[in-house]
Amino acid sequence: MALLSLSVLTSPVDATALTYNVAAYEKACFYTWADIPRKKISFYFAVQSGGSFDIDVEVDGPSQKQILKLEKERQGDYVFTANEIGEYSFCFSNGMSTFAEKVVDFEISVEHEKRPAQADQKEKGQGPQAQAEAMDESLFRLSGELGRIDRMQKHFKTRENRNFSTVVSTENRIFWFSLTESALIVAMSMVQVYVVRTFFSGSRRTHV
Repeated sequence: MALLSLSVLTSPVDATALTYNVAAYEKACFYTWADIPRKKISFYFAVQSGGSFDIDVEVDGPSQKQILKLEKERQGDYVFTANEIGEYSFCFSNGMSTFAEKVVDFEISVEHEKRPAQADQKEKGQGPQAQAEAMDESLFRLSGELGRIDRMQKHFKTRENRNFSTVVSTENRIFWFSLTESALIVAMSMVQVYVVRTFFSGSRRTHV
């Protein structure tokens, strides 16, 4: 089992993107820490190559509370609220595969929601602080839009990798099929020549 801890900082949006090779029968787990409640955690994953491009996924919260469980999924994009303080685990399991490893791209991002007190101050319009809050809110929304664009690009990248893998697999199948067909044709020709030579050789011996 592979273990990797993902640190969470204090910026409005903290994200970690990784690519990991999950071997056959391996279960790889990654962890992030929520230091305050009510944080939004975004989780995106996509199987880039290997087998049928599917994998089992489990997301657990503190005290082993299960948040998400998926079986044989190719990709997903989920957002949930971290209501508890503690460690959240994101596990990929390749137990269904006997020999094929899976290449998985995933991203875990933690977004800090606005506090109600900050929202009240913004609505009251209290001078420079309200302007700072408005700018912070704009940056927060911009960060969310950039995150969505980034996930969309990853989605297209995943489709491109899968299509390329399909093309390579088809080329390999055509190559081996053609090679096998050529070998069978040569073998059949040799057998036919042997049969014809044996037939005529036997005929000459009979007449003599």
